[in-house]
Amino acid sequence: MRILHTSDWHVGKVLKGQSRANDHIAALKALVDVAEAEQPDLVIVAGDLYDSASPPADATKIVTRGLSALRKTGADVVVIGGNHDNGQALDALRPWADAAGITIRGALTRPEELLLEGRTKDGEEWRLAALPFVSQRYAVRAAEMFDLSAAESAQSYAHHIGGLLATLAQGFGRDTVNLITGHLTVIGATMGGGEREAHTIMGYAVPASVFPSSAHYVALGHLHRAQVVNGPCPIRYCGSPLPIDFGEEENFSAVAIVDVTTSTAARVREVPLPVATPLRTVRGTLTQLATLDTGEAWLRVYVSEQPRAGLREEVQELLPKALEVRIDPKLLPDPKGAERAAARAGRSAGELFSDYLGQKGHADEATVKLFHQLHDEVQEARN
Repeated sequence: MRILHTSDWHVGKVLKGQSRANDHIAALKALVDVAEAEQPDLVIVAGDLYDSASPPADATKIVTRGLSALRKTGADVVVIGGNHDNGQALDALRPWADAAGITIRGALTRPEELLLEGRTKDGEEWRLAALPFVSQRYAVRAAEMFDLSAAESAQSYAHHIGGLLATLAQGFGRDTVNLITGHLTVIGATMGGGEREAHTIMGYAVPASVFPSSAHYVALGHLHRAQVVNGPCPIRYCGSPLPIDFGEEENFSAVAIVDVTTSTAARVREVPLPVATPLRTVRGTLTQLATLDTGEAWLRVYVSEQPRAGLREEVQELLPKALEVRIDPKLLPDPKGAERAAARAGRSAGELFSDYLGQKGHADEATVKLFHQLHDEVQEARN
């Protein structure tokens, strides 16, 4: 069977006040063109269709039209919710989606609803474990929903995800193409540059070992850079179909086409997608910036000039598509650096922490006391 794997559309994204709607329309049109040319049996959209949990109406129109166009190519279409999506709101679209032949799993539900089945036009059967994004707070409730034991429910986020996937994989067949899609951060993978850090670090990363070896292919979303992840089965991030923020301007925009059978390993091809409006970072003095040919790109500009009133306006007059204008950090000395170093000399960690809370307006004796207690425990452990 053939699979088209895409994710992280982030429709509704506004970059420094500039709507990306036209860029998203162009990206999804290119995606549909690939689907028409490649004729996949299954399209997987691995989360983050939207950039926010409350997308504007035009974003919903772009997404629903894009999904409908993918379905019209003849492929089955499966969508899961990501951390930027409102899972319940996505699930509210299920009556429309079901009528259109599109399967949506926006939020976590009973395991029997997350193990999907299908058959290609050539008669090949597939099963797909579709795991939407699971927050840490929801992980315990998810464990209860999946009837995991009390000991399993008390484990870390990574253990929760492993338990959920193991439960879903119990439904895999010996004579079916077994697939997984999820919206996760896997340890060892590289961030694309525009992800939400709170949901990529701080306990949200899981090892590749959470995926069972019985899976023929794992289609991941969440990290915006296309990449392979080493693990017990083929694991891949397809990346975003367009750069979401300036930190992603060097990313390769593509879609993954996967050919796999029950008896052969997944073969993956990256099909590049054109970017309607590139993102570009430029640097230089006003004189140097005036000589640049930046085409249609949206720009982040680092100006090699001393700060002065009206500098931003001068830059934007030279480069009308400059969305972000900053002074080159090399020209910004840190005059307080020496003062801070001197102030810290000979002072304890507790004193520095207390000063920090005071500067932030959060001075609290109980918090300082707890810091001292934790600091002492760490020091004793080291000794």
